[in-house]
Amino acid sequence: MKMDKLKKIFVLLGSLDRRAIFLIVGLSVLVPLLKPEWMILPIEPDANTQKVFNEIDRLQPGSKVLLSFEYGPSTMPEIHPMAIALLRHMFTNKLKVYGFALWPDGNFMSTDAFSQVANELNMIYDTDYVNLGYKPGGEAVIKGIASDIWSMYTVDLMGIHIKDLKMMEKISNILDFDFVISLSAGDPGSKQWVQYATDPKKIPFTTGCTSIQVTDIIAYVENEQILGILAGMPGAAEYEKLVKDKLEGMGVEASQWEATSMLPAQTLAHIVIVIFIILGNISYFISRKKTKGNL
Repeated sequence: MKMDKLKKIFVLLGSLDRRAIFLIVGLSVLVPLLKPEWMILPIEPDANTQKVFNEIDRLQPGSKVLLSFEYGPSTMPEIHPMAIALLRHMFTNKLKVYGFALWPDGNFMSTDAFSQVANELNMIYDTDYVNLGYKPGGEAVIKGIASDIWSMYTVDLMGIHIKDLKMMEKISNILDFDFVISLSAGDPGSKQWVQYATDPKKIPFTTGCTSIQVTDIIAYVENEQILGILAGMPGAAEYEKLVKDKLEGMGVEASQWEATSMLPAQTLAHIVIVIFIILGNISYFISRKKTKGNL
């Protein structure tokens, strides 16, 4: 009898109305965002995240870093926190940052990221960073940056001629950068930077990407063509922790860490979805067994 009751419970849970499931999943996202203190996750950076942090941390003050924005609003929750944390790290280490965009939406993402962190840390345009913005062409733009930036860009994102930018005086191609970072949600993105620029020119390179891209990128990481990887929101939260610990050690205050605050919601939602998948399968097999028994 107890087994029969248990089976009925599984069948009932596995056959819940989809509206109830949507409501439960929605609450699993909403509650951790509204009450973050109810679900605090321990964040321990993995080896790939630590590798990215170490590579940037060892760059000398004044080193030139190319930061490419290849994502838009749809992937902003995963990748934008990486951009903020990377800029905090690089500006704190007094690195010179050069913004580019291979996607049209990259202009909006880069403008927001530079604006937020520059205001926060009192960085100055054309002293600490420049933003050359989007140029159509995808792979052709990467090849152009690799050989001759001046043939690809005449003005920056704000319309200032690059010959009038102090930070562009000694920049002619990718060989003049000490490090390259791609924040990528697809193509053109990380793979194209490896294929057409950083690997042929032997420039140190790393990337931050969406979780779904990791399987495509990880082979380059294992081959050391990409130095570490920030993988989706977990990677962003791990990098935030490393940067936060560094800044706190230096007595520098920073505003909210977005990936760290959003990760519990994503984690709980994934757990709830997996539970419903398991219940649905159990319910299906129980119902199927009953149907066969009645035949």
